[in-house]
Formats: sequence, structure tokens, C-alpha cells
Amino acid sequence: MDLNPFRRFALSSRPPERRRSHWTVLISLGLALLAWEGTAHLAGLPAFILPAPAEVAARFVKSLSDGTLLRHTAATLLEIVLGLLVGTLFAIVIGYLIAKSRRFERLIAPYLVATQAIPIVAIAPLIVIWFGPGMFSKVLICSLIVFFPVLINTVVGVRAVPRSLHDLMRSLRATRLQILRYLEIPAALPIFLGGLRIGATLAVIGAVVGELVGSKQGLGFLINAARGQYDTALVFVAVFTLITLAITLYGVVAVLEAKFLKWQETPHP
Repeated sequence: MDLNPFRRFALSSRPPERRRSHWTVLISLGLALLAWEGTAHLAGLPAFILPAPAEVAARFVKSLSDGTLLRHTAATLLEIVLGLLVGTLFAIVIGYLIAKSRRFERLIAPYLVATQAIPIVAIAPLIVIWFGPGMFSKVLICSLIVFFPVLINTVVGVRAVPRSLHDLMRSLRATRLQILRYLEIPAALPIFLGGLRIGATLAVIGAVVGELVGSKQGLGFLINAARGQYDTALVFVAVFTLITLAITLYGVVAVLEAKFLKWQETPHP
């Protein structure tokens, strides 16, 4: 007896996992807003300490209509994208060299570990002093904070390629470029993209840290200005915008991961 029609009916009658996850997110957001609203009203706190969600929404509309939010968001997003690209590029190059050369690893590893032992918040003021409060210092801070996680995942991904596959490629007389293109890049791509997800969210932190230390534009500058004016609703608007940027960048990397790793999907019977 063919059970496939019954199986298809049973599977089709179940609610899709994606739809259920969407409902879960919406419900959790609704509960968080209700808790926020209740805390703001029941505690009786003034608006400069804890504004209600309606006040934050009104401040968001005002800052969006006068162009303030868009201008500062565009500046921060440009710094994030440039820092992410520069940091990722250098991490790929140096990570590949470390993965292929133990001597190079012994030479550069102490410096890499030393740079990661210092919090980015501690060296950000020095970078702003040396390179000024312009965009270059923010891009440099983003690159530094993105560099290490992408570097580690690049090294792990390249070294995870089985030696037997390398031997097979050499037996087929493949060149070094062919081994890189057809073996090492596809094999290291899943681990590398995992590091890129982390780097995409850390780039947002790097940009904000640089702007908080010294800047004339950006969401970090907007937070500093709003804090000085006790405009807490605007601080909430800037923080939520940063969260949105981080989630968006994470989602972009997830989309790239789904596109480039289609070959990993196994067909269902």
C-alpha cells in the first residue's frame, strides 16, 4: 500500500515552521511592549528616565520627518559597511597565510593575541586622537573589531579541509589556484560565513564606539547629543535603529549563506 499520499496529507496539514516562528516573534514583541508600557505608567517615572513606547514612537516620527535620523543613520551605515569590508578582506588574506604556513603563524600570532587582549573601548580614543574624528578612524575601529573573528574562522575553515582531498587534487595535477577555487574555498565557506555573521554585528558596535568617543555625525553622536539634552526618547530611537541595522546585516549574511551553500542541501525523498 502506498503511504505517500497519507504522508503528504499529514505534512501539509501541519502549520509551517517559518509561520510559527514569525508568530512567536510578534507575540514576544507585543509582550515586551506591554511590559514596557506598564512599567513606565505604574512606576510613575518621568519621561527623561523612562519614556513610554508612544513617546518614543512620536520622537521617531519627528526625527524621521526632519531628516535627522536618516542623516545620522546613513553616516553610521557607511562606516559599518566600509569597516566590515576592509576588516573581512584583511582577515581573509592573513587568515589564509596563517592556515598555510605554521612559520607565519608563529611570527604573527603573539601580536594578534595582544591586540585582542586590549578592549576596543580602550584604544578607540587613541585612534580618534591619531587619525581625527572623521570617517577614517571609525572605519579603522570597525575593521579592528571585525578582523579577529573572521580571521579565526578563516583559519579553522581552511585547515578543516581533509588532507586526503588535497592529495586527490594533486594526483589530478591541479594547480594551486585550482585547489583554492575548487577545494579550499567551498570547504571553508560554511565556517567563514559563520564568522562573518559575528563580524557583521560587531561592526555596528565598532562604529558606535568610535562615534561615542568623538564624531560630528552618526548614531553614536546622536546618542551623545540626546543624552546631553535629556532627550531619552531620542536615545531609544537611536538604539533601536542600531539594533535594526545589526539584525539587517546579520540577515544579509544569512541570505548569502543560503545562496552560496545550496550545494550542502540534501534532497528530500
